[in-house]
Amino acid sequence: MKKILLFGIMLMGLGGSASAQLPSFNLGLKAGLNFAKLESNFASDENRLGYQAGLWARVGAAGFYVQPEAYLAGKGGEFKSDNDGAGVNAEGKIRFTTLDVPVLLGSKVGFGPVNVRFMAGPVVSFVLDKNLSGNDVLDAYKASNYKDQNWAAQFGAGVDISNVTVDLRYEAGLTDVSENDAIKKQNLWQLSLGFKIL
Repeated sequence: MKKILLFGIMLMGLGGSASAQLPSFNLGLKAGLNFAKLESNFASDENRLGYQAGLWARVGAAGFYVQPEAYLAGKGGEFKSDNDGAGVNAEGKIRFTTLDVPVLLGSKVGFGPVNVRFMAGPVVSFVLDKNLSGNDVLDAYKASNYKDQNWAAQFGAGVDISNVTVDLRYEAGLTDVSENDAIKKQNLWQLSLGFKIL
């Protein structure tokens, strides 16, 4: 009888261990804010408040996961320059609407419904719309000079509480957004709130 009981306990332990290692899959919605800045060499760069909204998926096991996403985002920047010596006086805003597709690798730790996550990975941005407003100097950097695709790297942390997720990430531009050397890379902070639907 003791052997049968011991064998049963061992089977239950092995079954619990195996189920803990099975891959998990989640699908969710997300929305949030972008605090974006474009690097330039002719004016002071100022943050522009934007948005993000879209979908994410997560596949993982043993505390590690892959998280592809697709979301619309509002990015860009604001410029102000008053350089009388060089004859430059520029002021304006550049706005982009992009479709962003990051693929993040991450790890998570936690117990029960609460997890803390850390993630990093590449993101490609497809520019869907470009809008430029400003004075005549900024018009020299016309919208047609901006590339239709850009690459960046994201890294950050998040928290899951049951079906609710909160992420804070930094996105560092890897490629210049414009053919014009005066405007460089897009960098931004992201704060998003998500909800697991699966």
